[in-house]
Amino acid sequence: MRSKTVAILAVPGVQLLDVSGPLDVFAEANVQTGQDAYRLRIIASVPGDISTSSGVRLVPDAVIGKDAEQRIDTLLVAGSPHAADIAIDPIVLDWLRRVAPACRRYGSVCSGAFFLAAAGLLDGRTITTHWAVADRLAAAYPAVTVDIDAIHIRDGKLRTAAGVTAGLDLALALVAEDLGRDIAMRVAGQLVMFFKRPGGQTQFSRKGATALAGRSALQEVQGWIVANPAADLGIPSLATHAGLSPRHFARVFQQETGITPAAWVEQARVTAARRLLELGHDPPKQVAALCGFSDANTLRRAFTRHLGVTPADYRKRHRGPAEAAG
Repeated sequence: MRSKTVAILAVPGVQLLDVSGPLDVFAEANVQTGQDAYRLRIIASVPGDISTSSGVRLVPDAVIGKDAEQRIDTLLVAGSPHAADIAIDPIVLDWLRRVAPACRRYGSVCSGAFFLAAAGLLDGRTITTHWAVADRLAAAYPAVTVDIDAIHIRDGKLRTAAGVTAGLDLALALVAEDLGRDIAMRVAGQLVMFFKRPGGQTQFSRKGATALAGRSALQEVQGWIVANPAADLGIPSLATHAGLSPRHFARVFQQETGITPAAWVEQARVTAARRLLELGHDPPKQVAALCGFSDANTLRRAFTRHLGVTPADYRKRHRGPAEAAG
């Protein structure tokens, strides 16, 4: 088996797990095959140790402009908590433009997508990144299609992963591509991780799906919806609350929020259900009633549509330790 070089570009302030997570998956693949299937390298943007966001320092194997020009099979760009805000070194962008297209495949972990986007390597592609910065990336780079829910995405030779631990999922998928499902399954078992994670990253999002928007009268109605998810939230009732006719209310609401009142209400009710499932022990039927759903099946359909998992599965994975033990 010919060894494949996997390189991860890590800039100062990088998230440690964006680097160490994928590398551990590839290293375990070496163990499971009993061969050096992968040669692993960390590439720095500047000389010296790489400071990470946690304070731990990494010793790179190569530095851009010095010894990072050897053939790379798979190049990944690790993210950092401030990737969306930092000015990217033009030397890094030039290196990415030159090296990435020559690789068999390249991609990013978490907010590392900002580096590839700035280099013009994501134009016309569908990608994913951390849910917290996905909207910012999409706004800054309109030629890029951002899937905010995906854990990882394959688009041609491009591979992108969502936030942090999704880098392990991406690396496992790359191992499956190279070495087959059996080896990848053994790697997943050894690292105690899902071979395929259930649901998308939306289930982990703490971003306000029901953030208030529009004119003050609409925001007042939205606040009332959030506080009273079990109330009558049909358009006539909401329009009366806003002091508008139903037709005018529905038209203005969609113009200023981008979605219909019914869609906004459903998002608010799903958000309320998430909180109850995380913090309480109420059965699905009661959660549905408290959040304004007609029955548990309606709750289940809405929950799965928005988050990609059932209420029962969500509760198992997201309930706090004390509640889970109870």
